[in-house]
Amino acid sequence: MDVVDLTFLAFCLPFLGALVAPLLTRLLGHNAAWILALVPVAIFAHFAGFADAISKGEVITGGYAWVPSLHVTFSWLIDGLSLTFLLLISGIGALIVLYAGGYLKGHPHQGRFFSFLLLFMGSMLGVVASDNLLMLFVFWELTSITSFLLIGFDHHREAARRAAFQALVVTGGGGLFLLAGLLLLWNVSGVAAFSALLPLAPMIKASPFYLAVLILVLGGAFTKSAQFPFHFWLPNAMEAPTPVSAYLHSATMVKAGVYLLMRLNPVLGGTTEWQVILPVFGAATLVIGALLAVRQTDLKLMLAYTTMASLGLLVLLTGLGAPHAIEAAVLYLVAHSLFKGALFMVAGIIDHETGTRDITRLSGLRRAMPLTFVIALAAALSMGGLFPFFGFLAKEEIYAALLTGGAWSIVLAVLTIIGNALMATIAFALALKPFTGTVADTPRHAHEAPLPLWLGPAVLAVAGLAAAVFSDTLHASISSPMASAIAGETRAVAMSLAIHAGLPFALSILTIVLGIAVYLQLAQIRSAIGNALVAIGWGPDRGFDQAIRGLVRLSVAVTRRLQNGRLDTYMTVTFVLFALVLLVPPFLFGELASAPVFPGDVPLHEIAVIVIAVAGLVTVVLARDRLTAIVSLGIQGFSVAVIFLLYGAPDLAFTQFMIETLAVVILALVMTRLRLSPTDRRPFRETLPDAAIALACGLGVTLFLLKVTQAPFDTALTDFFNQYSKTIAHGANVVNVIIVDFRGTDTLGEIAVVMIAGLAILSLIRLRAGSLRRIADNDPDEPEAGR
Repeated sequence: MDVVDLTFLAFCLPFLGALVAPLLTRLLGHNAAWILALVPVAIFAHFAGFADAISKGEVITGGYAWVPSLHVTFSWLIDGLSLTFLLLISGIGALIVLYAGGYLKGHPHQGRFFSFLLLFMGSMLGVVASDNLLMLFVFWELTSITSFLLIGFDHHREAARRAAFQALVVTGGGGLFLLAGLLLLWNVSGVAAFSALLPLAPMIKASPFYLAVLILVLGGAFTKSAQFPFHFWLPNAMEAPTPVSAYLHSATMVKAGVYLLMRLNPVLGGTTEWQVILPVFGAATLVIGALLAVRQTDLKLMLAYTTMASLGLLVLLTGLGAPHAIEAAVLYLVAHSLFKGALFMVAGIIDHETGTRDITRLSGLRRAMPLTFVIALAAALSMGGLFPFFGFLAKEEIYAALLTGGAWSIVLAVLTIIGNALMATIAFALALKPFTGTVADTPRHAHEAPLPLWLGPAVLAVAGLAAAVFSDTLHASISSPMASAIAGETRAVAMSLAIHAGLPFALSILTIVLGIAVYLQLAQIRSAIGNALVAIGWGPDRGFDQAIRGLVRLSVAVTRRLQNGRLDTYMTVTFVLFALVLLVPPFLFGELASAPVFPGDVPLHEIAVIVIAVAGLVTVVLARDRLTAIVSLGIQGFSVAVIFLLYGAPDLAFTQFMIETLAVVILALVMTRLRLSPTDRRPFRETLPDAAIALACGLGVTLFLLKVTQAPFDTALTDFFNQYSKTIAHGANVVNVIIVDFRGTDTLGEIAVVMIAGLAILSLIRLRAGSLRRIADNDPDEPEAGR
């Protein structure tokens, strides 16, 4: 197999693994995780083979035609940005699969969980490698669907169902914005591939549709990456099992929006709008997320809100536009993936082995869980930005980027220091509170976790240290190519563990000092933030529930009004919309400026036919009994048939005559079951709206037909039928040939519709006849008229 086929197979492997996961779990139990983990390991190994070529500036592309008529291809673009994400998704994914094997050991639906997890992995791989705009959107929505399945995995709990529904609504709604933005970007640029967009960046930024594209794309990215005010779904997603939380926050879905912004930075970035919107929302998300994290006592919620804060920091750096900002975003993204994955798994270990995640009930676990304590401490030191871990390098680069601008950068630097200090506080709390102090009573007897549980966080914690120690190698193969792809130009990351005395290092020291100070007063500050939130009361999470309730009420009201079971309502709505479709566009687009006119040479006999039709219409409206109305109704159809006849269409005229004759006869026969003398007289206030709607529809159709007849007649179809009726269908009557041969399937469909309608009517007649017989059998004294 060549490289293209192997790469395609790598993208397919998670979906194939999802198919066999339930069977393997049924056969091997939780040990199936060791086999299923080979899927992401193989993917990691395949893409790691591209690292040397990518580090030299190459870009790997390939793919297959998917929907050629729509220019949709299953094509991939592997550069420094996508390669980093591919390695994080597959590498951390392998550890998460093993972790899930131990965490959900004995769960009756563990096989289903593995299947969902691998589907999620495959969807995320597709997002970060897609070169085609629509291919990216397909996988983007697959991540929303599969995350819905994972978050709501424990579907017997209402909280899990609500969290899954909320995540699907928010990210799915953002996906619709993204689809509109991608289609508009496609329309503006004329290309559907990311690899072809970069040369067109100046033209896209100069387009009058640039701002619309930007807002729509940001709508998709901000909802996916939980930017304020769309952040509320992310903490609620902690209702998912811990393996899902660890994977979701470290390498997958929540970083999809950040990935999209980084991917489009060379195309949409560098403008005033980009450099204002992203830092403002990113900074707000950073500070709000960090403050809400301090408020929490649940280990997973503390980590969830710090993820929200970290995503805000990444968005801020992506949009900053200052030197070193892209490099800082790259380093922090990698560092965050390593320490956040490890800390989430540590939180799961504590919950799994002690039975609680409440940090106020945990202490003294160091002796019972020494290995977990070391892992947690290493990951927390990286999260806090302490030497010598990779988080330290990221924090130094962040401050170097924020100190290269003017007053705006200073404001952002202050907000970043506050956010980083609060996240350092959470890191210290996670590493120290559960493990130090006196031993607390916990629901379960604490003990060290088995190998599948501690292996993953241990590998990530060690990786956070090794990445810093061997930073030169990492920068050459990962950081620099990734920064170059995001910037759209060659960038070299050079940050190392060597201490650079200066203002960035001083700000790092200040951050740590502030973090320690808040940690020492954590209980009081937590209480103060809680009181402030209680005083505020309303929040986006409550607003979501209110919006959903309002939507349900609105849908019920609309359904009750429009779907009320009354045929007259349905007909009224249908014809009102029909009239609006015909009349509104001509007024909006000035079509009436060149208003179609009635032909001035209408023959007298045609005018006579029209007068007869109008007379029949008036008779129908004013008829005092039903029989007169039925007979007068036929006048309309006969008048149309005469017009067909006058314009040389005898076959259509014959058909019209037959239809109208049968319609009048059938209606008359039906009415014989009723009294024909009464008429349905309605008050003027009821007939006036119907008359207005009828006139509007008639006017719209008239104007439309007159406009059509003014256009030059295209004879292409006529010439085709005239040319091929004899040679292909062997028929001299062109109309018959069209009906029987060229439109044979359509005619067969019409016949089928008539047959189905006849069978339905026959069934109703028999059903009614059977009902009447049962009534007669049950009540033999029932008078005949009542039957």
